[in-house]
Amino acid sequence: MRLLNIKTRRLEEFFGDTTPPYAILSHTWGRDEVTFQDLSREEHKLRHGYKKIEGCCQAAAEQRLSYVWVDTCCIDKSSSAELSEAINSMFKWYETSTVCFIYMEDLPTGTDPFSLTSAFRQSRWWTRGWTLQELLAPRHIIFFDSIWNRQIRYELITEITGIPSAVLVKELPLSQVSAACKFAWASQRVTTRVEDKSYCLMGLMGVNMPLLYGEGDKAFVRLQEAVISSSDDISLLAW
Repeated sequence: MRLLNIKTRRLEEFFGDTTPPYAILSHTWGRDEVTFQDLSREEHKLRHGYKKIEGCCQAAAEQRLSYVWVDTCCIDKSSSAELSEAINSMFKWYETSTVCFIYMEDLPTGTDPFSLTSAFRQSRWWTRGWTLQELLAPRHIIFFDSIWNRQIRYELITEITGIPSAVLVKELPLSQVSAACKFAWASQRVTTRVEDKSYCLMGLMGVNMPLLYGEGDKAFVRLQEAVISSSDDISLLAW
């Protein structure tokens, strides 16, 4: 696992128990993100996506953490083997983080989140497939608006997502939630690639499988087969 040192802004690699406490970022991809390859170039700080990394590092410093994990730059996506390992490990990485920063770039500061048409409710972050596990896996989450002001709105999550509060506050373990419920939570979310609709649910379903980009909807068939073969949860049949 690679982590970004918030002081040196360089990547460091850790294995198993040697991994230090870290903050992890949940966000939606936008234009001009900073990639793994970009970090080796000085001009990466001029890219629009660097502001996101800068905000994440500052928020981590406030939490007295020295490392952050950001998916845009901590994974070498040019390596299919590394990408596959990362996606299969993603849920665990969010789960073992000290804190998850949920950054809503499309959320203006100073708005009322409780309004039925609020920018908080309508944020793109709620619609993405990958952010479902990023909401449910971490032990502690903090919401931030576009200029990295805190937005603590736990009471709205159930209303927006339909996920029971008992699950959100970890009173009800995900292992005790039926597969049908998890699929229902994900049903209205979207991903850029068809296969990712299935791959983003692997950790949530407690299964692992190889990535085969290009297989299209067959990925969902493989996901269902993996869920059925790894548990006695027959709710999947009802779904």
